[in-house]
Amino acid sequence: MNKKDIAAIRRQFKLDNEYMNLHEIFNVYVKKESGEIYHHISQPFQLLDQETQELFLENFKKVLSGHLDAKLFQLKFQRDVEGSTQTILYEGLQAETEDWKEYMLEMVGRMFTHAAYEFDTVVTFIRGEYRKPTRKRDSESEEGGNDEVYSSQYILCSLNKTDQPKKTLLFDYVEKEFKSNNIVDPIINLDSPLSGFLFPVFHDSYADVNHILYYAGKVNQPDESFIGEVLHCEEITTAAEDKDSFEQVLINVMGDEVDSRVIANVYEEIDRMVQESEENKESEAPRLDYRDIGRILTASGVENAEPAKVEHAFKAVVNNEKHEFKASNVVPKSIKIKTTVADLSISPKDLKNIKYIMYQGKRCLLLEIDEDVVVEGFRLETIKP
Repeated sequence: MNKKDIAAIRRQFKLDNEYMNLHEIFNVYVKKESGEIYHHISQPFQLLDQETQELFLENFKKVLSGHLDAKLFQLKFQRDVEGSTQTILYEGLQAETEDWKEYMLEMVGRMFTHAAYEFDTVVTFIRGEYRKPTRKRDSESEEGGNDEVYSSQYILCSLNKTDQPKKTLLFDYVEKEFKSNNIVDPIINLDSPLSGFLFPVFHDSYADVNHILYYAGKVNQPDESFIGEVLHCEEITTAAEDKDSFEQVLINVMGDEVDSRVIANVYEEIDRMVQESEENKESEAPRLDYRDIGRILTASGVENAEPAKVEHAFKAVVNNEKHEFKASNVVPKSIKIKTTVADLSISPKDLKNIKYIMYQGKRCLLLEIDEDVVVEGFRLETIKP
């Protein structure tokens, strides 16, 4: 799934959306440490009161929020796994209500076989239908729109912690007195899911049951045990790991001292590839192997970036000559330059406007700009060397 596909599903989670169609919601309350199921209940989503529906819908949107490869990961199921999670989820999609509950309880059992929490948790499953018009409605013929809708079933899961209510002081309007709040019921934290997933994934207008969309509660910290032992999926690389490895490959090829314009050219070339991919509405971001990196370095003005040297540097860092870096992961949103005098944050494309020079025996950062500089209302005087 790309960010456009994810956003399309996330937008459906609101009460006034005609395409939202949620069948059942299944909540399972699990005791801390032991992983024992204390209570579970399945009911039609539409039977919940409106306020409760809105709380859950916001929670579901959280599970579909975050940057790809940082909080959201498209995972591929392992092959030839006996009793695989892929099979359980697929059969759960087709099952009647009672059987669907049993499949989801089996998922809960797997989740807490490999994890223990210091607090009670609630696992929420919904089974819904993703509906999307196959084409826009034609104003003249009045065809399309709701008349032609693509439809596919899905399961979404959210794992949430419970918090103990804080003691508070209340004012009783009827009795006209101050009193303590004695509520002891645990509060389900729907604002910050611990983890979750969507099955299957969707690519524009078709469902892919060989992959699952996994949500990690913390940025660049996916639960490897959950991915491997619970979901039975292959290992992944986070965006941060991809970026660090890519930078190390560049250092191995170019050395640790380089002209800022060269770095800017590298990022600009990769960003151009990403933008072209988005404009062409490609389903996946472009990926870079060692051949692509060598071509980009040569085009960016790096000398001696011959294929053999780049391949050697690539293998030394990645240990897998077939690995490909996702282009959108390796271009930083901003570049931070920290000094004892000041900290700067600039976009990669503006890096070419910075030079590191020696001026009158002192190290200086030279920042090329097109406008006057105003500090506290004063326009700085221009000093000519």
